[in-house]
Amino acid sequence: MNTAAALTREALLARLAEPKTWDVVVIGGGATGLGCAVDAAARGYSTLLLEAHDFAKGTSSRATKLIHGGVRYLAQGNLPLVREALAERALLLANAPHLVHPQRFVVPAYRWHEKPMLAAGLAMYDLLAGTHGIERSRLLDAARTVAALPNVRTEGLRGGIAYWDARFDDARLAVTLMRTLFDLGGLALNYAPVGDLLIDGGKVTGVQVADAERGTEYRVSARVVINATGVWADVLRRRERPQAAALLRPSQGVHLVVGREFLPGDDAMLVPKTEDGRVLFAIPWQGRVLLGTTDTPRADLPLEPAPLDDEVGFILRTAACYLRRAPTVADVSSVFVGLRPLIGAGDASPTRGLSREHLIEVSPGGLVSITGGKWTTYRRMGADAVEAARSVAGLPARAEATAGLRLHGAPAMPCSDVFGAEREAVNSLPGAGERVQDGLDLTAAEVRFAVRHELARTVEDVLARRHRALFVDAALAVAAAPRVAALMAEELGCDADWAAHQVAAFGELAARYKAD
Repeated sequence: MNTAAALTREALLARLAEPKTWDVVVIGGGATGLGCAVDAAARGYSTLLLEAHDFAKGTSSRATKLIHGGVRYLAQGNLPLVREALAERALLLANAPHLVHPQRFVVPAYRWHEKPMLAAGLAMYDLLAGTHGIERSRLLDAARTVAALPNVRTEGLRGGIAYWDARFDDARLAVTLMRTLFDLGGLALNYAPVGDLLIDGGKVTGVQVADAERGTEYRVSARVVINATGVWADVLRRRERPQAAALLRPSQGVHLVVGREFLPGDDAMLVPKTEDGRVLFAIPWQGRVLLGTTDTPRADLPLEPAPLDDEVGFILRTAACYLRRAPTVADVSSVFVGLRPLIGAGDASPTRGLSREHLIEVSPGGLVSITGGKWTTYRRMGADAVEAARSVAGLPARAEATAGLRLHGAPAMPCSDVFGAEREAVNSLPGAGERVQDGLDLTAAEVRFAVRHELARTVEDVLARRHRALFVDAALAVAAAPRVAALMAEELGCDADWAAHQVAAFGELAARYKAD
């Protein structure tokens, strides 16, 4: 779709109301659902994606910002998952060079046996990457470790080892996939919750969906429906089969954002083993440092999960063991929490040991559910799910077409601008040089672009996912909300009451992102 053509909600709803049968309807606008929809559309199948809230509202905007093979999956002996993820990492670096970037990690070592153990493990990591590798890992002496990590604790430091993975902006990648779907002729709609599945003769034949803004309901016919709703997948599965056994055992991961003074320089740090047997990352991100994460089982499924008892303290205590100047609660500018859709129903083992692989289930009625997985392998997950869906629906066999598909806005050369090749179009809008808030790089033109071309409908959509202000500094995001609301009201044709409501709602939400 032409960048100059605005994506108006009225036009999208008009397409939704057309009397047609879609080849593929995907429920869920996170990483997995977007991956499925892009794959289906790239094969030439008519494709509709429906999201109850906003794209990447849930887990997919709350990741650790890594595109990686998974060093700890290597330690678990899951070599096939690591190899697959490393291959997908290479594809993302090539296909989204404005959003995915190489990142060097340094692992400090304080015991004599750690360096040889780490060297052996990361040599295997390099080997599994093969031709998809970025750079080879290398041993560092103590001086080079301190040069890479200037704030690292030096007492007892024996050196370290450096290796390469990639970092990314998860919510921006989701928005980019949504726009890629439109480029391929598909339709995506946020704030469109699915109520019931349509079932005829025991087979799933479509969905009933509502426009959350106006309450209008639509009956949508489909040759096949894909359930890609993440941690809520079991909820949707039970709309077809109320007694269906659970597939998932969700866990939550907490992340803290602190200032760059705690990790100066360009390198990230990996703590190879925390007190609960996980790893901890400290990653340069958005001009700050991201610390995380935890892995705590959670039986409920809140849309806005909060840290459980001592999760924030655990991250800060672990960081303090490795940093000479350690952050405190007062240094935390944002706390965000994501729920992982881990496969492991009925398993009493710790969630940190559960598989990050994905699972596809085809129900007796033909509902295709895809669960598990992680952002790095979203493309592979989408291809596998669409292949299963194609078989269910009897669609023409067509090879997957996303391995070489450059995503929307991908520039000719890597760059750090999330708009990539669209920057000129963004800056052609009013307010290109006008920052909405001191301390944030969000401009008025970018807010307008988010409304016109990226389906942003609320202040939260802009300040949490089109821009990452809420995840970077909750207080600055709150300060920016009135100006963002005014700009959005102008673009959407809304009044001052709408803007005031938006500011109040966002302030209430942002309070949850502040550390206690």
